[in-house]
Amino acid sequence: MSSIDRSQSVGGTRTYEVRTYGCQMNVHDSERLAGLLEDAGYVRAPEGADEADVVVFNTCAVRENADNKLYGNLGHLAPKKAARPGMQIAVGGCLAQKDRDTIVKKAPWVDVVFGTHNIGKLPVLLERARVQEEAQVEIAESLEAFPSTLPTRRESAYAAWVSISVGCNNTCTFCIVPALRGKEKDRRPGDILAEIEALVAEGVSEITLLGQNVNAYGSDIGDREAFSKLLRACGKIDGLERVRFTSPHPRDFTDDVIAAMAETPNVMPQLHMPLQSGSDTVLKAMRRSYRQERYLGIIEKVRAAIPHAAISTDIIVGFPGETDEDFEQTLHVVREARFAQAFTFQYSKRPGTPAAEMDGQIPKKVVQERYERLVALQEEISWEENKKQVGRTLELMVAEGEGRKDDSTHRLSGRAPDNRLVHFTKPDQEVRPGDVVTVEITYAAPHHLLAEGPVLDVRRTRAGDAWEKRNAEKAGKPGQPAGVLLGLPKIGVPEPLPVAASGCGCD
Repeated sequence: MSSIDRSQSVGGTRTYEVRTYGCQMNVHDSERLAGLLEDAGYVRAPEGADEADVVVFNTCAVRENADNKLYGNLGHLAPKKAARPGMQIAVGGCLAQKDRDTIVKKAPWVDVVFGTHNIGKLPVLLERARVQEEAQVEIAESLEAFPSTLPTRRESAYAAWVSISVGCNNTCTFCIVPALRGKEKDRRPGDILAEIEALVAEGVSEITLLGQNVNAYGSDIGDREAFSKLLRACGKIDGLERVRFTSPHPRDFTDDVIAAMAETPNVMPQLHMPLQSGSDTVLKAMRRSYRQERYLGIIEKVRAAIPHAAISTDIIVGFPGETDEDFEQTLHVVREARFAQAFTFQYSKRPGTPAAEMDGQIPKKVVQERYERLVALQEEISWEENKKQVGRTLELMVAEGEGRKDDSTHRLSGRAPDNRLVHFTKPDQEVRPGDVVTVEITYAAPHHLLAEGPVLDVRRTRAGDAWEKRNAEKAGKPGQPAGVLLGLPKIGVPEPLPVAASGCGCD
């Protein structure tokens, strides 16, 4: 009997839920996990129902208390599983790769533990656990199949992630991800472009190229200009309106990439460039292979080539050994770079990283004070930079679920080319997620813009058609979620006062 037959023979069609923690790579992996389960005959559980037959945790090992959060959630599910024969729990992702057998020892009611390199085995492991009635722990030490070869349940009809590489060759002292994801492995350019063309044929109009160190693409295939060539090739795909990428590393950010961004019309004027610290001393302790001068030089070149580019960043406050002068250097870079937004984090120990064992751990009170000063400065700069947008006429790709107050304010939300979030007045005619509207910016806040006047133009798109078709299909399937859940990638528009990492921390 096949896995599909077995899954349907236990009390009818079995439902699943995937709970995702961590970075964009984990979000993309969860789309693969959902696709694998649906390919094996499972059906997604209704949102908020809290009664799935299979619950999958796709974990992150970056945060200091990631394991406590996981075991707390597993403990919450233990009595539910005891009361529901046949329910299964699986744990995957970076924490599973790291802790392996520990998970089953601490939570013996878990059925499956799998790692970052073998997500494609999930349906088989679930079936094996059910038949053998014992936990299955399978952690591959190297990548078995590139994730993009697996079935996918994309959460957005109009925007998609496209993974171009997995793994990372860096050795940043604060990050454990390279040890869990492995060395960088690049996809063939032809395979990437074929996937993008297939997505565009389905109605996708925006793609985000994804990698742990996205602009190092080519190191595995021996072509230092492979990433800029890939960007230019994306520019030749008919129907692909917007191209983004995340996250690059300053070490690998070369002039040919800047030129490709500036000269390829559908590559958006947006750059997320992790800084981590403005101090050369701290950057050396972090094993970051650039220094302040090099970083600011990249920003200057990008601004010269792409004047309206919105640049965002990641910054860690309170890294071991950071002095007041080191912190002042970070504030100096923030003032010079004038980031549109910054993801700011208080350093916390990540077990298994060199930084966790370093001398000079900074007291929490000092870290908090520095963090608040940095956030206040960045809030001021973000607001000033957003005010420069007032009076501009922009094309927005309409988004779903981005404006929490849209219903009460009778507005819709969309993303500008530079990925700024814009709330705009709802026009009289129908506008769908994926469609494009033209608006004039009338007001700026630190984390969003407003277009309070009438919409100047509405362009219905194939992406909007795809969104409409998907929702019509879902409406005909009872129990299926009715909306697109992930929407556009949110790099560059963090929530106010972010305290958790936006990515794996290895950027």
